[in-house]
Amino acid sequence: QVHLVESGGGLVQPGGSLRLSCGVSGFSFSLYAMSWHRQAPGKERELVAVINLRGGNTNYADSVKGRFTISRDNAKNTVYLQMNTLKAEDTAVYDCKAQSGDGRRDYWGQGTQVTVSS
Repeated sequence: QVHLVESGGGLVQPGGSLRLSCGVSGFSFSLYAMSWHRQAPGKERELVAVINLRGGNTNYADSVKGRFTISRDNAKNTVYLQMNTLKAEDTAVYDCKAQSGDGRRDYWGQGTQVTVSS
């Protein structure tokens, strides 16, 4: 059975940092590209960051470039999102997605809330 479980969300002050984790099971993690997405209230879900199968290639939304870093540990079946210099507009539910290399399958986590507020 496929599971993607996010953790690490919470309340943080502007300028602070958080590290999100997404642990997966039930499929071959190293054969899937991983990405983080977020959805703020009243807004559409947006892609935040994506990392390829081996972690050698990453891409970011313009709004988070230079502040967020996506990484993965294939030995631990986990993908991370290090978020620095957080802003109020980063407040959203963040979830991770796994997409197979051939694009035929994708799986989503349940999401973790990140709130940036003083």
